[in-house]
Amino acid sequence: MTGIALGGVYALMAVGYSLIFSILNFSNFAYGSIIMLASYIGYYALTSFGAPFPVALLVTMLGAALLSFLNERIAYSSLRKRNAPSLYFMISAMGTSIFLENIVYATIGASFKAYPPLFTQMSVDLGGSTIGKLDLFAIIFSVVAIYVLNYFIRHTRTGIAIRAASYDSTIAQINGVNLKYIIGLVFVLAGMLAGISGAFLGMKYMAYPTMGWITNKAYIAAVIGGLGSLPGAVIGGLILGILESFVSVYISSTLRDVFSFSILIAFLLLMPSGLFGKYLEEKV
Repeated sequence: MTGIALGGVYALMAVGYSLIFSILNFSNFAYGSIIMLASYIGYYALTSFGAPFPVALLVTMLGAALLSFLNERIAYSSLRKRNAPSLYFMISAMGTSIFLENIVYATIGASFKAYPPLFTQMSVDLGGSTIGKLDLFAIIFSVVAIYVLNYFIRHTRTGIAIRAASYDSTIAQINGVNLKYIIGLVFVLAGMLAGISGAFLGMKYMAYPTMGWITNKAYIAAVIGGLGSLPGAVIGGLILGILESFVSVYISSTLRDVFSFSILIAFLLLMPSGLFGKYLEEKV
């Protein structure tokens, strides 16, 4: 059950990666820093302002959405207007990630920030399996968030416009889709998912400047499912979370990361489009 909970958080992050990739065809490596900043937002909302958890989570989601939107407008918008190659976007994303991480070092410091205890340490018994309340809440909230996003993408006019732009942005614009608005909205939606992920990661592991590396696992999950595929991101996240838990329990926790990145290499070599992704000549 812990593997499913971890996979749910991976899935949230992987969906954010895949949303952006589906529109701009590049991997937004600054996404990890957005999640890291979201974790700090949640921490200060709970501790400095004394907000109740639902309010703190909402503030975290909105703060991360704003940061993600600004990330697109400042780091990628000018490149997009000049039709820059995808590699330029990736370099800009990496530079943004390093910049944001060092801003945290310079302002907040390198110390770990522990969230106040929001859930008791008691576990819940589910069909003979025990799961912590935090993990159970993470599973439920992840499922609800992904379901709402999928419903929005599948059954609203704006969602259909996002899907159209992901298949062919030029044809979508010819048919009246405002691409600038759609891209901004995609980054806002990805930022809201980053806010949820950052809050749960902060509660589970604490907030610290280098926690963005955890989102490398979400990138692995997105590659497994297929970059650009939202259902694939969900399935990839669950697969990775369960496999990591299995390796930690039955083999060795020290080999967990080795195992995860070995999966990434294997998929890039053998199935570069993942389980459900569309084949592309260039992936960065």
